[in-house]
Amino acid sequence: MQTTQIPPPAGPLRGVRVLELGSLIAGPFAARLLAEYGADVVKVEAPAHAGGGDALRSWRQLHDGTSLWWAAQSRNKRCITLDLKAAAGREIALQLARRADIVVENMRPGVLEKLGLGWDALRQANPSLVMVRISGFGQSGPMSRQPGFGAIAEAMGGMRYVTGDPALPPMRANLSLGDSIAALHAVAGALAALRHRDATGGRWDGSRGGEGQVVDVALLESVFNLMESTLMEYSVGGQVRERTGTAIPGIVPSNVYRSRGGEWVQISGNGDAIFQRLMRAIGRDDLAAAPDLAANPGRIARAAEIDAAIQHWAAGLDADAVVRAMRDADVPAARIYSIADIVADAQFQARGMIEPHRLADGTAVQLPGIVPKFSATPAATRWLGPALGAHNAEVLAELGVDDARLAALRADGVV
Repeated sequence: MQTTQIPPPAGPLRGVRVLELGSLIAGPFAARLLAEYGADVVKVEAPAHAGGGDALRSWRQLHDGTSLWWAAQSRNKRCITLDLKAAAGREIALQLARRADIVVENMRPGVLEKLGLGWDALRQANPSLVMVRISGFGQSGPMSRQPGFGAIAEAMGGMRYVTGDPALPPMRANLSLGDSIAALHAVAGALAALRHRDATGGRWDGSRGGEGQVVDVALLESVFNLMESTLMEYSVGGQVRERTGTAIPGIVPSNVYRSRGGEWVQISGNGDAIFQRLMRAIGRDDLAAAPDLAANPGRIARAAEIDAAIQHWAAGLDADAVVRAMRDADVPAARIYSIADIVADAQFQARGMIEPHRLADGTAVQLPGIVPKFSATPAATRWLGPALGAHNAEVLAELGVDDARLAALRADGVV
């Protein structure tokens, strides 16, 4: 999969070298973000005879035998194959680590150590290295060696418990939230560690220098870190936050309301001045003027009444009319979007969030744009997720591997 034109290297991380030793979601998503920001990411996958690459290549919807997800998850990465169980493969990995600024890995704790590629070995090869280690439960603790996926982190981290209708089982989003949340923490940690490396004498002339370190990211802790004030509420008053469906208790009004056509609209009128504008817009001047509803604590006590008033009004209008009326009143509101709605929306289009590309066979495909936007160092999609081993010759040549040696590595099943 590739774009039709490859722009020159761009983005605020151009010049940063990243080695990715991971698969599926959390580690590769973290490395994807670094690649989108301009870093040179070399992704290592197992050769075809030893597993056939990242399992994500076969997840979700496939096109011509490869996941469409792969196009985005590995864009801007250079993909090579290495059998890390072979001594020659491990030596090449060490060579790549010596040249890298960051290593991102999301194997179960202990796996890289068994291969001779753990932190001690990599630090000896490159004392300035930042090693980002993503795992289910972290590198220490009684569960550190247990397998941990994003779904388990969402369950144990508290997210699933507070998600859904109280009369139904805990719900999940049809997305890998736990993995993605951990990846975001991983990128933040990697950049913070690079800042420390530079503050301790790091250089960008190839000599590196500065103090490297391990960034230990647990999926479980990353999810828990998003749990707002639930711990404080429990520790002070013993309150356990429960599932509340579409409403947010303690923040009124903020809910979804069904329009005349059956579509759902999110309306967030929980600011004091916003609430008054909302009530006037729906013809409820009496509620807008009620002294006890002027602030959020009073509205909490009458939340059911307020929601009923908004729902009664919304039920008489189509969803688009509901949204227009709210926006005319300067009240935050939006229809609940499907992916089709997102693609058609002018805001997403204006911000470059729907990127048009073509797969290798010419099929048109759209990718999410790069987030965030950089004013001085704009990032770009240079190519889509490549074929297995697409950059073997290119990357190994940079390590001094000539054609004869590359042929031997291929014959031995190392690449």
